[in-house]
Amino acid sequence: MSPNGKEIACQSVALDVLSSLPENVIHDILKFLPLRDVVRTNILSTKWRYKWCRIPQLELHIAPWLVEDLRSSSIQFNKILYHLLTFHAGPISKFIFSLYTNGRGRPELDKLVYFLSRNGVQHLDFTFCGCSQYKMHSSFFTCSQLRYLSLSGCEIQIVPPAFKGFHKLISLKLSEVTISSIVLESLIPNCPLLEQLVCDGVAIDDPEISAPMLRSFEYIEDEGFICLKSAPYLAKLSLTHMKYHVGTGSFLESFSALEHLKLNRFSLKFVVAVAKKVPARLPFNLKCVKHLCLDSILLKRLDNVLCVLCLLRSFLHLQYFEIQVIDEDDEIPELECLNLEAFSDVTFIHLREVKLIQTIGSEPELQLIKLLLAKSPMLERMLIQPSKTGGHASRTITIPIVLNSFRRASPEVQVVYNL
Repeated sequence: MSPNGKEIACQSVALDVLSSLPENVIHDILKFLPLRDVVRTNILSTKWRYKWCRIPQLELHIAPWLVEDLRSSSIQFNKILYHLLTFHAGPISKFIFSLYTNGRGRPELDKLVYFLSRNGVQHLDFTFCGCSQYKMHSSFFTCSQLRYLSLSGCEIQIVPPAFKGFHKLISLKLSEVTISSIVLESLIPNCPLLEQLVCDGVAIDDPEISAPMLRSFEYIEDEGFICLKSAPYLAKLSLTHMKYHVGTGSFLESFSALEHLKLNRFSLKFVVAVAKKVPARLPFNLKCVKHLCLDSILLKRLDNVLCVLCLLRSFLHLQYFEIQVIDEDDEIPELECLNLEAFSDVTFIHLREVKLIQTIGSEPELQLIKLLLAKSPMLERMLIQPSKTGGHASRTITIPIVLNSFRRASPEVQVVYNL
């Protein structure tokens, strides 16, 4: 047989194998392919020609279109979109989409949103990059089957009067989304099953939000804040601010189910400070808080240290404590508030694990370590990760020697120092 004949025979065998695959295997293969490649499978065989038209999960990523010739990539995108809108039949349960947009081609995107709203989409992930945001089409508000929604780089200007809510929505993630407080206040209360809310780079002016089923809330922003008016089941809260806000002292009081709390040095003051004064402990009890994570804490600042100690005194059922510190000056004196005598009436009887990150061996750091070791009789593990940057290498080498001299209330505690 000639070489060409062998090649044709091999291709024929490969096509026969592809054609004989079970239906469920074909659907699984198509489910994990990018949309561009999914559409291309129609040339494999007559059996594969229209298989892609009924798969319920589709992904169209930004990477194939980020080429030097934006006009050419736009043509390719419109061609794929045409095939999708023309030939796909049946429901689309999950659609993940990311695209570079320079303000052109929005009618095609509007058609896509309308198409998804008519096909029962449940999981929608839209990411737009470029010099301008995509304004969500009004048909977006008719996606009544939505359960998971993630939007990035888009704009929501107004909620249509006919909008009755996303009554099945469980998770909402907004990143770099332009949305007004009024829209957000009308959107979230109309999601009665909402359990997870993430706002990253969403600048808003202190809206009041009611989310009766909310269990997890993550907020990352330079300015503004969301006031959770009613969230009785909130169990996980993460606040990251880049500017200082004076707290009310009662922000956490209504979160009686809170278990996980993550703050940075700015949101720490927002939560703890009352009229710029830090109390010894919060004026209310949060017995459910078990995990406390503090990020970018300057222990050379007395107000930061007082805020940390306030939370430690207040969360007496704490099981896990993590603190990441920022590089500090070497010459920091001992702080009276960190002395063991100041905690004579406090014992961390539930604390099991402590993690300190980016330590340099400053006096406040060592005092905090000494305090936690001496007042935690059930402590099982303390992990200390020294800073790898700056001129603190010689100082961090001596930390294990100092640690060995500290009294330990727990005979089972394991102190791990990662050099």
